[in-house]
Amino acid sequence: MRLTGAQRLARAAALLRWREFALAPLRCPYCGPSALVRLRRDEIGVRCVRCGASSVHLAIGAALRELVGALSARDVCELSARGPLAKHLRRHARSVALSEFFADVDAGTERAGVRCEDVQRLSYADASFDVITHTEVMEHVPDDARAYAELRRVLRPGGVMLFTVPLHDALETIERLHFRGGAIEHRLAPAYHGDPLRDGARILVYRDYGHDILQRLARAGFIEARLYTPALDLPLTPLRSVVFARAPA
Repeated sequence: MRLTGAQRLARAAALLRWREFALAPLRCPYCGPSALVRLRRDEIGVRCVRCGASSVHLAIGAALRELVGALSARDVCELSARGPLAKHLRRHARSVALSEFFADVDAGTERAGVRCEDVQRLSYADASFDVITHTEVMEHVPDDARAYAELRRVLRPGGVMLFTVPLHDALETIERLHFRGGAIEHRLAPAYHGDPLRDGARILVYRDYGHDILQRLARAGFIEARLYTPALDLPLTPLRSVVFARAPA
């Protein structure tokens, strides 16, 4: 599902707050010399003017360049099917498996040309990929321990995973809800994030991650789990940390 120029302009106009508007030079990890536009003072309101990359995608693109380097000999899995990161991987990786989650579609099958995958039950074979990337996914996954184990399973020995989640300045992750008798029971007021693939439909947030996310990765069998701040000069907005983890060789 590719947005037209008119749709992009309409979305930008919906975000724009003139008093918060700003423009600054940017060296984009996806499209090179560009500019960063701030339509409003939050992460979603800051974009590369050439490729539309958000501050989150800019951070993971820079981390991918700095920590992984050339992708021409790498088989990559990305847990989305659109956006500047997916386009970059299509252009530069040896192969790339792109997917989205559709609750009513069987894993490994397609809807409108887009592969469906549930990160808790991936249909890929063991040791399929050298690199895995994903952005703002794991906070929406009911069983993240199972998901991390699945991601570890499909990585090759020595393979790496880079991803982002909203990280809170706390040592421990807060589980916002749990299941009782098969039904969701909220511990905190429900929180949602918008889903651009589904025209802004709301996705439930299951947890607020703290710094113990690194221990969660270690329990799933990853090594070298750490938070990484890319060497990217990103004006107008704070630079998001990227989570890096490696599978044992």
